[in-house]
Amino acid sequence: CNMFKNKSYIGISFIILIFGIYAIPKIIDRVQGNAVVKSDRLDKDSGAGIAAESLVDIGKAPSFEFTNQDNKTINNASYDGKVYVLEFFFTTCPSICPKMNLSMLQIEKTFFGNPNFGIVSVTIDPKTDTPEVLKAHAKLLGVKSSNWNFLTGDKTAIFDLANKGFNLYAAANNKVSGGFEHSGLFALIDKKGHIRCRNDEFGNPILYYDGLDKKGVKDIQEDIKLLLKE
Repeated sequence: CNMFKNKSYIGISFIILIFGIYAIPKIIDRVQGNAVVKSDRLDKDSGAGIAAESLVDIGKAPSFEFTNQDNKTINNASYDGKVYVLEFFFTTCPSICPKMNLSMLQIEKTFFGNPNFGIVSVTIDPKTDTPEVLKAHAKLLGVKSSNWNFLTGDKTAIFDLANKGFNLYAAANNKVSGGFEHSGLFALIDKKGHIRCRNDEFGNPILYYDGLDKKGVKDIQEDIKLLLKE
């Protein structure tokens, strides 16, 4: 019985010896190359290799042409070569717009001074929001960027741009406070004029970013940085 045990120990020792001869040099090589400190899972979690190419290209953003707070004509071509964020709002909005304004101000602050970044805020109440009103609103908010345009114009064209162009809901509704309702979403457009976005946790394009949510604002800022590098 002891003889069989001794043979078993000898066999196990032989296997360990062979494994050591084969594996130890490879382990040393991996340590020297720092490869052993990162597993595949850690590599993925670290965000290594994330680039603008990882953002989904939804397609070309719809064209627009309106008047800004300085009575100048601004269109989508004004933002050629720039990454920009677009929203629909109105200055007398009593509900979600103040929060959207704060989110957009945070984005402006992050990228202030970068000539390749801009913001477009299109009013859905052009009757009230004249260029003069928009200029006063921008001053009240403390807007500093010359690339942040507050736009007004033909009501039909604006609602077509929101609902048919971007598919960002906007409508007049006398039953709600303020007389209008709209989404709190931000559209992200790249330097070539294409709508871009990230995928959600299930691998589906989010299309637009939530301007009312801290995570949404954080996400869009991260993706703006990626697009500015393109």
